Amino acid sequence: MKIDYSSYYWQNEIVRLRPWRSSDNELHYFDHYDSEARRKLQYVLELPPVRETDNVGECSIYEPNSGRYGFAIETLDGKYVGVFNLNGINERNGTFSIGMQITRNERGKGYGTAAMRILLDYAFNERRLNKFNVSVIDGNIASATMLKKLGCKQEGVRRQVIYMNGKYHDEIFYGMLKSEFIGK
Repeated sequence: MKIDYSSYYWQNEIVRLRPWRSSDNELHYFDHYDSEARRKLQYVLELPPVRETDNVGECSIYEPNSGRYGFAIETLDGKYVGVFNLNGINERNGTFSIGMQITRNERGKGYGTAAMRILLDYAFNERRLNKFNVSVIDGNIASATMLKKLGCKQEGVRRQVIYMNGKYHDEIFYGMLKSEFIGK
């Protein structure tokens, strides 16, 4: 039986969010060989990936008290294009963050921005969270551009706090209030 996605909350006109599957491990494994993208995401040069590592437990946490919800991002025709999570949830203060990596060959096609809109809507309108906080390393132009496109405001810079590739980098902070998201 084919799934009818016509009223499925977790999609828009470009992407669909779905739970992480064991089969996604193979696809995500190859993303770990994009060291520059991983540096921009993790702020560190990761050790060589281990193929036997099962990332399912790491990426598919859906327990209400975990503070982290992981998803795979796919196109509407079912093609895996990245991994995504809502994390750092602080219910008391109403704050949260989002982490994402789009696969190398799928960047620049709007998938990340589209996925962000779904998760921001969920966080603000279903979870009653009030403030999205995120940071990017200086030089991560693609992520900074996407955040600004979504309506995030630059809130500050921590100068030379990330050491990578033989030099210190700034960490640039962005944020968005629920009222700014809803008012768009």
